[in-house]
Amino acid sequence: MNRVLPGLMLAGCWLFLLLKGSAVLFALVLVPALGIGAYEYGRMSLCEDSFQQSVLLAFLAILPLSFQIFSPEFGLDAGFVLGFLLLALWSLAIYRDGFDSYGFFTRCTFGLVWIGFMGAHLYLIRVLPEGNAWLLILTGITAGSDSGAYYVGRAFGKHKLSPLISPNKTIEGAVGGIFTGLMVAALLAFLLLETVPWIFILFAAFVLGIIGICGDLCESIVKRATGTKDSGTILGGHGGILDRADSMLFAAPVLYYLLLIFPLT
Repeated sequence: MNRVLPGLMLAGCWLFLLLKGSAVLFALVLVPALGIGAYEYGRMSLCEDSFQQSVLLAFLAILPLSFQIFSPEFGLDAGFVLGFLLLALWSLAIYRDGFDSYGFFTRCTFGLVWIGFMGAHLYLIRVLPEGNAWLLILTGITAGSDSGAYYVGRAFGKHKLSPLISPNKTIEGAVGGIFTGLMVAALLAFLLLETVPWIFILFAAFVLGIIGICGDLCESIVKRATGTKDSGTILGGHGGILDRADSMLFAAPVLYYLLLIFPLT
């Protein structure tokens, strides 16, 4: 029950936000969510003075989205560049003997890119025509792929997908997850979109399913390197925000640029 109830509440809030909430409300929810995700990442990956450093990293990670909200033309790029420059100055300010400054700088940069820059694309999708529907489709692909991979992997998994990174993941599970994501994407597109571009839906779902697996494995690399089981505890039995959003953070920019490259109206 410690996973079922929080999971149902989380899904219900997310559905309400996308189906009934405005783009402004979505932004107001997404900004602190990315900040919390960056804080979780900092607590996992930054060892010395991790609380203070994680809080500062969270501040830098919300700059791309914050700038984008107030300056749609170039806010994302400007916010990311400012965050990167501030991170560089921060790394120089704390440089001292015996401190792994390069490791600190590279770990923070990865967090800034992964959570701050890539996460801001969720808002970019939201403000597109039918953006709420596309976010629900993206959610269906990533969540469906994750669930499908788990159950298919348990039932039929024999060949390890990446044993050194995540020993429990199998090739059979990954294939089952991608196929599940395809089915969920097709169903949601039929229900939510006025005109369903079937070829695009199937192509995007296939690509995003693969990218989602990459995102999940990348968080597994972070966890394995830092000896961490969950990114946090804010979602109860579901762990932290990053534990639920790792695949979506990787997939969101890909979907956004696919929608720009292949206009559907």
